[in-house]
Amino acid sequence: IGTAHNLLSALIDNHIYWGNKSALDMRRITWKRVMDMNDRSLRDITIGLGGPGNGFPRQNGFDITVASEIMAIFCLATDLQDLERRISNIVIGYTRDLKPVHARDVNAPGAMTVLLKDAFMPNLVQTLENNPAFIHGGPFANIAHGCNSVIATKTALKLADYVVTEAGFGADLGAEKFFDIKCRKAGLHPDAVVLVATVRALKMHGGVAKDQLGSENTDAVSRGCENLARHIRNLSQFGVPVTVAINRFVADTEGELDVIRKFCAKFDVKAFDCTHWAEGGKGTEELAKHVADVADSGQAQFHTLYDDDMTLWNKARHIARSLYGADDIIADKKVRDQFAKFEADGYGRYPV
Repeated sequence: IGTAHNLLSALIDNHIYWGNKSALDMRRITWKRVMDMNDRSLRDITIGLGGPGNGFPRQNGFDITVASEIMAIFCLATDLQDLERRISNIVIGYTRDLKPVHARDVNAPGAMTVLLKDAFMPNLVQTLENNPAFIHGGPFANIAHGCNSVIATKTALKLADYVVTEAGFGADLGAEKFFDIKCRKAGLHPDAVVLVATVRALKMHGGVAKDQLGSENTDAVSRGCENLARHIRNLSQFGVPVTVAINRFVADTEGELDVIRKFCAKFDVKAFDCTHWAEGGKGTEELAKHVADVADSGQAQFHTLYDDDMTLWNKARHIARSLYGADDIIADKKVRDQFAKFEADGYGRYPV
């Protein structure tokens, strides 16, 4: 991923050096470089110093590799041809009159796809109990969609009766992006959702300090369950039945666990104690059987949170209101102009 990303960075500078046929404005290049290290001193730098042989001086910088647009594209592509098409559509910057310049304008897609050809094959690994698993791709959920690759998920669906996949960054951000981006783009229709909770996390939501989490506090768990309720309500908007898995640890008391079980019952949601961290698959047998039954029941009526033809601003507003409880969203003119620019450039039907 990093090599393919930085190849495009090098091709951009090489394109400028040899005449800049696309009229790319060096002040408006949006494509940075990446490295697999969060080095803050390299976030904003000046490159091209040292005379004519080293190109033209300009501002640039480094992002962390998993924040690369290549990583997000890699995980949404369905085959090599689709991967090359998506790479070709990358906007690398703008001309002086604000027309977008794409990766295809610097002849990058073919070479980048060749570099990614072997990486595009999912990595088959096994769990400690010899179950097959694909580990493939990892875009950040705070700047991308936070899901493993479409090709890994679709391959797994051809090989197994049940496929479990993770939506990173919590059941608000992670699940929303999994449903609204990955499922929408890949045509996936999930049959069940497992929402993971811990007593420690709910205590913290209930106001308990980190160094006080070892003591029983059923009142704090009860207060913290309001956070769990919000996640349950959020997930219910997508039409997929929810089951709560309580990731149980030795310090958790029966009283605290019972608070969670009874709270979930108010929402007609079953909660299961899970001790897989200690007992492996044996510790989640009851949960697994229930989720399999739910998946087979045909209860799911999956739908995305918003339609493609909503404006980008209204999509962002709808997410903020329905998932995060906002009354409205506001932004300064620079941000609103960016929304308008995306719409004008033809991206209005994209998920956000």
